[in-house]
Amino acid sequence: MTTEPVIHSGDPRHLARSLRTWRALRRVKQDAAAQLLGISQPTLSRWENGRATPSADEAQRLRALLAARLDSAADFTLGRLVRQSSQPVHLICDLTHRLLAASPRRQAQFHVPLNDLLGRALWRYATEDIVRAEAQLAERGWYEAAPPEVSFDTGARHSDALSILPCHMRWVRLQLSDGSYVRLVESTNEQPHQAPA
Repeated sequence: MTTEPVIHSGDPRHLARSLRTWRALRRVKQDAAAQLLGISQPTLSRWENGRATPSADEAQRLRALLAARLDSAADFTLGRLVRQSSQPVHLICDLTHRLLAASPRRQAQFHVPLNDLLGRALWRYATEDIVRAEAQLAERGWYEAAPPEVSFDTGARHSDALSILPCHMRWVRLQLSDGSYVRLVESTNEQPHQAPA
């Protein structure tokens, strides 16, 4: 893969629901949120009511505003639990795919220091199976109030930064205290990488 595919989790149709939740939890009024986004309050209202969809540029600003951050004590604890897990697991922002935390077993698959990947989108390293699963999230109910876990098998993909081993992958969507969403990514039945003979 030489080009980065579209990230479906950032689909503008699903951003409005996340924006409404983000505003409610932070007690931000529509006019204040609109000002942060550089749009009018009526435009924001139309987004939230499903009568309009953000442009690509507006959706990018919306993703940046709603991006998950481990700011509160509870959210920081979630990150710590991931970092201390004995399983190959990592936590990403559900909208931007930025890496927020990784367990030691996941870090063992990184070919660069952890700090080189923290805060960076991992989407560019996705396998075709991951891209396919991402494209099916909406129809699987991923953006609903009680999203199901998503699990699938994926093949390998190796890059200079990290390796994805053939495994069964499981995604769980969690809401942080500020209303943003993260994705817990767990691998099971990983098959070690074998160099070609």
